Amino acid sequence: MLGGVSELILGIETSCDETAAAVVENGHVVRSNVVHSQIALHARWRGVVPEVASRSHTERILPIVEQALADAGVTPAELTAVAVTHRPGMVGCLLVGLAAAKALAWRFGLPLLGVDHVQAHVHTGLLADPDMPLPALALVASGGHTAMYLLQAPGETTRLGTTRDDAAGEALDKGASLLGLPYPGGPSIERAARTGDRRAFDLPRTLLGPDSLDFSFSGLKTALLYTLRPQGAPEPADPPTGQQLADLAASYQEALVDVLIQKLRRAAARHPVQSLCIGGGVARNLRLRERLAGDDQLGALRLVLPDLSLCADNGAMIASLGAVALRQGRVSPLDLDAVATPLAGGKAKVRP
Repeated sequence: MLGGVSELILGIETSCDETAAAVVENGHVVRSNVVHSQIALHARWRGVVPEVASRSHTERILPIVEQALADAGVTPAELTAVAVTHRPGMVGCLLVGLAAAKALAWRFGLPLLGVDHVQAHVHTGLLADPDMPLPALALVASGGHTAMYLLQAPGETTRLGTTRDDAAGEALDKGASLLGLPYPGGPSIERAARTGDRRAFDLPRTLLGPDSLDFSFSGLKTALLYTLRPQGAPEPADPPTGQQLADLAASYQEALVDVLIQKLRRAAARHPVQSLCIGGGVARNLRLRERLAGDDQLGALRLVLPDLSLCADNGAMIASLGAVALRQGRVSPLDLDAVATPLAGGKAKVRP
């Protein structure tokens, strides 16, 4: 709250293939959270086409914002501020959300709050559990990002490790493609793995040395390829089916989850954290959540596993982190630009 008055912040998110808007009260009360996914639009290419995504955002952004305001029962004039993702992401997509946010901020005289998309995922734990003890260990795992952060205070983080090649979600997409499963890969592999044997195939867990907190999933993807198509052997005519498909999916998913768990264990042993939170599309994976809850070391921490709707890209996380920026006086200018890259590694504070 500012001066005893409730903050109502509109959050807009268009960094990739979700057009999203939400209204959040006082940084953690989600009044509305509207998301339009473009999965069906990009399925034929098994990945997001930036130009197609940008056009879809252009068509959807105003109806999505209007629905978010209507669901929250507020008018633009009642808002405290407008928060918007301005980095990282596909520049054309980011520009659509920025244009909408700037227009609303200018028309209604509202502060504009530029938000880093990855940092919003890092802070999702505080949106889901405002009383989450700090410092916290935060995992962000999605199609474009896989990294661990130390969340010391709202708006203050340190990156502990990041991926050196494929992100976890990207590895799942590529693995699904090899297995002949539909896009997006994470949910497809999770469904196929339900009846599979996680130990049926011995796939590698790349840990990058005993002290590394970075991630690498390219070797896992290559190992799956050579399991399906041994070097020198003719390419199989058809992808695996039946129990073989289930076993491959289960083994592949387990290897990826194993790496995430082991890296989190290393980080928790090295840093005196009180909580563990997760964000990003891969944070919706039920096997990952099961392993986190069942791990003796990680389960001893305050586990914050946000609702699935808060893990994939959404406007609520943007509004929530925008509230932090507003309280710290970090208001963005109306010439705020879109930036394709995330904040640099090391210590970071919420800033335009």
